[in-house]
Parts: sequence; structure tokens; C-alpha cells
Amino acid sequence: MNVPSASLVPALAYIAPPDDGLDLLYLDTALLVVNKPAGLLSVPGRGDEKHDCLALRVQAAYPEALIVHRLDMQTSGLLVLARGPEMQRRLSIQFARRAVDKRYLAVVEGLLPTASGEIDLPLIADWPNRPRQKVDLLAGKPSFTRYQVLSHDPAAETSRLALWSATGRTHQLRVHLQAIGHPIVGDALYADAAKPASGKRLLLHADHLALAHPESGRPLDFSCPAPF
Repeated sequence: MNVPSASLVPALAYIAPPDDGLDLLYLDTALLVVNKPAGLLSVPGRGDEKHDCLALRVQAAYPEALIVHRLDMQTSGLLVLARGPEMQRRLSIQFARRAVDKRYLAVVEGLLPTASGEIDLPLIADWPNRPRQKVDLLAGKPSFTRYQVLSHDPAAETSRLALWSATGRTHQLRVHLQAIGHPIVGDALYADAAKPASGKRLLLHADHLALAHPESGRPLDFSCPAPF
């Protein structure tokens, strides 16, 4: 069997949004929390043209800042960075143990018939079409998403959802919602190829994050309303 050596998904040029300064939501001696704009990489990508990213923009002001977790380039919202290696280690343990509460807000195509639900579908990289991921019931890694319908827009035939990812696989929310027939609005990678991607951006935003302070252990709770 011949396996394509390159992606079958057309590569899109990376054009980082203008650097208008950090949207800094929280800062202390251990960590900082920023609102990442849509269209900006969390960390540098491959090639000089993908050098600009949130981590480097933060490090220009706070050189000791280190990334703890990531958001997809197209996703906006709350991102935590540690101030120094020890704080990075402590925060990374919380994320690895899934002790951090992360919520996302999305607008999806179609009117979901139920007020809430769960999506339990294993995911794996779609290597011939990378960076796409896909559902694979045999070889995929366990992936679990919970959703709650916040509102419907019958005129636009869309639904606004709150989302929780229990496993944090690459593109998990996007693939899971496509798999149940409700792709996220503006998703050029997973929306129906027969339809033009509606909207100028992916309507997915990390709007809430709660964790324990890596030094004191006190609870921290952050919210950042979606810009859509």
C-alpha cells in the first residue's frame, strides 16, 4: 500500500495577528495568565515563517516565562505560563493529573436536540492528511468530551455550547463535534468540504480555567468572555 509522504490537506500560510500588546489577565511571582488571540500559535512552529507566537511575545516582557499547556492556533482564550522551571514543573503536574478545570465555549452548526451530552470516541492522527485527526474505533486513543447547550439561534441554525475535554487530545473538541454532525463554525479543517467555512475565525474560545496556585495551593479561578 502506498502511503502519501505529504499531507493531502492544502497548507495555509501562517499570518500571525498584529502584536498589539499582551492581554494580561493575571500576574504574580509564580505564573501569568493571558488571553491568546485567535490565529496565533502558542509556541513556535516549524520554519522561520512560524516563529511568531504567544510564548515569545510573553517572553519579550517576561523572559523567564515558560509554556505549560497549549491552545490550537485558531482557538482563542486563557493560557497559563509559569515563571521559571520550578513553577512550570508544579503546574505541569496539575495539567498531567487533570486537576485543572478547563471550559471552552463554541458555536456549532445545527441545532442540537438535547440540552447536554457526552461524546466518547477514540481519536488518532490522520497521518496522510495531517494535521487532521480522526475517529478510529480500533487504534484511537480514548477521548471524552462533555457538552452543554447554552442557546440556539434558529435563524442562523447554530448552537452555542459549553465544552469540557476530559482527555485533551489534539483537535479533540473539533473532531468530536464534527463526528456528531455539528462542526464548529469557521472550522476550515473539519467543516463540510462542500460548504465554504462560515465566519472569519474558528468560533472556539477557552473561557474558564481553575487551578491551584503552584506555591500557596490556594484556588485560582479565571474567566475570559468569548469575543463572539
